[in-house]
Amino acid sequence: MLKPLLFAASLAAFVSAGLPLDQSSARGEEMTCREAAKLEFPGDRKSRAAYRKSCKAAWKAHRLNPQPLPPKA
Repeated sequence: MLKPLLFAASLAAFVSAGLPLDQSSARGEEMTCREAAKLEFPGDRKSRAAYRKSCKAAWKAHRLNPQPLPPKA
């Protein structure tokens, strides 16, 4: 009886250690420039367009000349 209980507890520990608790942080990496602009400037279309244009330029510059990203804190 003790062996199945220990096995279940260790399995639960391994599963919970491998799953991220915060799902929103994973979504941040997939966000497009358009979505980021809408979050930054929800009511101002001109500012959104300027932000999206600068975001795309930064993305293209990073894509052509990739620099290592700093480690996450």
